[in-house]
Parts: sequence; C-alpha cells; structure tokens
Amino acid sequence: METVQDQLLQLIKAKLPPGDALGYVLSETLHISMDAAYRRMRNETALTIDELKKLCKTFDISFDSLILQQKTNVIFRYTPLNAYDFSLESYLEGILEAFERLRHLENPKIMLTINNTHFFQLLNFPQLVRFKLFFWAKTHLQIPDYKNVLFRHEKTSDRAFELGKSILQSYNTIPSVEIFDPELMRGFLRQIHYYYKSNQFEDPTYALFLCDRLLMFSAHLREQAGHGKKFIYGTQVPATGNRFEMYLNETINADSAFYYESKDKQGLFLSHNIMNYLQTTDPQYVQDAKQVIDKQLANSSLISVVNERERNNFFADFEKTIGIFRKKIEVDLELLS
Repeated sequence: METVQDQLLQLIKAKLPPGDALGYVLSETLHISMDAAYRRMRNETALTIDELKKLCKTFDISFDSLILQQKTNVIFRYTPLNAYDFSLESYLEGILEAFERLRHLENPKIMLTINNTHFFQLLNFPQLVRFKLFFWAKTHLQIPDYKNVLFRHEKTSDRAFELGKSILQSYNTIPSVEIFDPELMRGFLRQIHYYYKSNQFEDPTYALFLCDRLLMFSAHLREQAGHGKKFIYGTQVPATGNRFEMYLNETINADSAFYYESKDKQGLFLSHNIMNYLQTTDPQYVQDAKQVIDKQLANSSLISVVNERERNNFFADFEKTIGIFRKKIEVDLELLS
C-alpha cells in the first residue's frame, strides 16, 4: 500500500517545474547525498520529523491533511486570493506555469467541460480577458483599489500579450475533447450589459466594442470546430496536430472541469471563487470525475467536423444572443445622444 511518504513525494513531484528531477530536489532541499535521496524515494529510508517539516514548509503541503487522508478527504492545491496582485500579467503567469508542466508530460490529453466562459479560447482576444479580470476584481471580490475606477479602453501590455499567446500555444498543442452547452458566454454578455447600465465604462461605447469582439470570438471558435483543429486567431489552420473535438450538451454543464492525462499521470483542475482554480491528483477523486465527464460526453453530440447543421445552429443562436445585447446598448446610446 502507498505510504504517507510516497504520497508526500508524489505531491512534491507534481509541483516541480519541467526538467527538475525529484532526487536532485530532495538532495538540495534536505542537504543530503543523491544516494540518500534515492533511498528515501524507494522507501528504504524513512524521512525524519525534521525532514518532513522542511519538505512540507518548502513545498506548501499540509501534513495534517496528508496523515488524515481517507476516501472522503481529498488534497487540493490552489493559489490564495491574497497571492494575486490582480494584474492581467500575474494571473496569466500562474496559468502558463501549469500549462508548461502539462505540456512536458508524455502524450498529454485534456478533457474540458465549459461552464459559460471558455477562458483559453478567450485569450485569442486580450481585450475580453482584460474585462473579465477587471469585473472579477472590482465587482465580485470588491478589491479596494478598484472601488472608484471605471473600466476604460487600454492596450494590453506587451508582457500580457506574450503570456496569453504562450498559453494559447500550449493549449493548442495538446489534443482536447471539450463539452459546451447552450449558455456559452451568456454570463459574460450580462456582465457587459450590467457595466453599461451601471455606468462602469469610462466610454459607454466600449460596451459595443466588446460585443463586436465576442462576435469575432464566435466566428473563430466556429472555424476551429469546422476544421477540428485549434489555432490562434489570425493564423492559418495547422496541417497536423492540434486536434479539437467539440461536443454540445443540450442541457447545462454544472461546472468547469479540466481533466488531463498522460502516459503515467492524471489530474484535475476545477474552477472555484469564480476565476480561481483548485488542482488535485488524488487517484480516487480524479477517477470519479473522469467517469462523470465520460457519462456527460456520452449524452452530448459531436459538432466539430461533422454535424454541420447542428454546429451552425449552435453558433447562430450564440451570435443572435450577442446581437440582442448589442442592439439594447446601441438603442440606448442613440436615445442619450
């Protein structure tokens, strides 16, 4: 049976950047020889109390949670809210770090359930991501620095643009199976409309600009679904790789789940606190989640490459909804002029 020592070392291994070997990290952290580190990895030598304390502190692991682990207890990792400075750059850096670890696994694959917002696809249009993060910080979390600040048009920084592009490139290189529902981006549209009605835009016409970007988002997602390939907006469809399987669940996706697997590893990301995320590699929990996703997939229709009629209807409904919200704002602006 897997020991607490095994579990701890697996958690540490999952946190290491690509290319870092567990044996070397143990040797450096505990100031022991490589041979002594490998004996601990093989469970031939037990970690001392001081070594356990140092490893848990260094890698931010709760030892209490580890020793109390039962079938009904699951260990998750997450980034505390106070660790964010709520800039677009810092938020994207955390996502890119996770994607880079995933991309370096052997033959990685991902399965997503999309609950309203598809953040990775949204990165094709940085202005939409800026608005999403601003809304999260100001309205949902009520960060004091945002209290009296209106949302304004502002060019995305070079750093944020490059980070977003790097995330997209990593996401695009990993084959994915993705389940959408009829509520795609509806909540995002309501957020735009809410900010317009509550005078939260420095320039009210910027609400129309965001709606137009959503129409571009829809057209690009439709094109990717038609080809069954993921690619960055404004670039050519790749000849090979970048497989994209888009499924339509005609009811509602209850949550946003990001399941990944490779030759020797499986894990799960779950959204929480609106835009934050939890991560776990707990075998039982990940297996249960995968079973639920598989059942959800079985009740959904494949609309990428095939089922052109159903795919076109899905995007036509989405674009019609965008048009309705846009028209409301446009008419109101005309009345005010």
